[in-house]
Amino acid sequence: MFFQSFFDEHLAQYAYLVGCQRTGEAIVIDPPRHSEAIISKAQKEGLKITAAAETHIHADFTSGARQLAHDLGATLYLSDEGGDDWRYTYTDAVDAVLLKDGDTFSIGNIEFAVLHTPGHTPESISYILTDKGGGANEPMGIFTGDFVFVGDVGRPDLLEKAAGIADTAEQGARQMFRSVKSFKALPDHLIVWPGHGAGSACGKSLGAVPLSTVGYEKQMNWAMKEDDEEAFVRRLLDGQPEAPSYFAMMKKVNKEGPELLGGGPVPLLESPERFNELRADEQTVVLDTRPAQIAEKALVKGSINIPFNKSFTNWAGWLIRYDEPLVLIAEEGKEDSVRKALESIHLDHIKAFVRPETALSGSETDTYVALSPDDFVREGKEDGVYVLDVRNDSEWASGRMPGAAHHFLGHLRTEQLPVDRRLLVHCQSGARSAIAASILKARGFSDVEHLAGGFNAYERAGHAIVK
Repeated sequence: MFFQSFFDEHLAQYAYLVGCQRTGEAIVIDPPRHSEAIISKAQKEGLKITAAAETHIHADFTSGARQLAHDLGATLYLSDEGGDDWRYTYTDAVDAVLLKDGDTFSIGNIEFAVLHTPGHTPESISYILTDKGGGANEPMGIFTGDFVFVGDVGRPDLLEKAAGIADTAEQGARQMFRSVKSFKALPDHLIVWPGHGAGSACGKSLGAVPLSTVGYEKQMNWAMKEDDEEAFVRRLLDGQPEAPSYFAMMKKVNKEGPELLGGGPVPLLESPERFNELRADEQTVVLDTRPAQIAEKALVKGSINIPFNKSFTNWAGWLIRYDEPLVLIAEEGKEDSVRKALESIHLDHIKAFVRPETALSGSETDTYVALSPDDFVREGKEDGVYVLDVRNDSEWASGRMPGAAHHFLGHLRTEQLPVDRRLLVHCQSGARSAIAASILKARGFSDVEHLAGGFNAYERAGHAIVK
């Protein structure tokens, strides 16, 4: 048997390539939309990807299952659990096998047994792998998707918080309690291959280790040690992070089938005049992907700066609407990576790329200043100043500056703010407040500064904290 995991650091998402070396067949578990690296690896190993399987209808990234069915003729193995509201609606157009609890299927001499594991979502299933081609009569491991992570279990509140489906959080938590009981009945030696690692919003305390075992999780995962259902439900629902706004669209897209890739290259603007023509459209968002330390010195007036790093996809999903065309300021050589990151959450409406020097040469620019903690505190006490804390709810609750107002970054493009005040903005480390400063500038606030080093630097400097 051939096995390899693939990790997308922008989404903290794992996909898996599993192949039978005797028959040359392979399957991809939870494929990303851009699966070129996985396909290339399969070819290098002499394998043909004949199938793809999903553990559930994903909310945090665009599935690549439909793309693999179109490009490679792959058979799709998809959940048929959870009822009519949780069924894929594009399966008539592809070769799809719909799965129920207890079903099995094989890729070459590798067997996959289906276990219905609702909780994160009603249709969630896990796959138990047995390498029969290697002579095994006992399973090796389980692909848990967003059911069990290293050190945590999947959050059950996304359908309610992100998709607006009322009264599903507690129901999902109770389903998760029962699914965990089923998991604890599995053999201790089974390897756990989760769908996400640390950094994903699909849980609140995911581990960074890429795999575990059933036995280890029984010993160390809090969810496996809580035997009282009411206490389990309370703890699972308490303190879950904000649900990214794009999750609702992702759930819809993956249920109905993502748009197929292959629309050709995105144009690169060669002149400042053409750039200014495109950005003159009020619906168009100019998204600057340069590092904040560079962008803050000269930012195209009206643009938003979200640096292209590990957090780029998350904040793009929070802050860019799906009906907004994008013109992307990107450094040379990064265009393809930026495009793929946006397409990984179905932000496909990219009109053009432009180099920083082209964008800046013919445009009015803005700047914003990073203040030291001492200057931030001093200026925050002056008349006509409004201090914004753009951290998430749990950070705000754990300790905050006296007099600060809480405005979570993900909502900042539409938040009501005082129009006649000078704005000082901070986050935990300074990264999110730089994004926030660019948003405030784009909204027309002229006097904006942010805190260098964020709340961490403020705390180290010994300033007052409200608990």
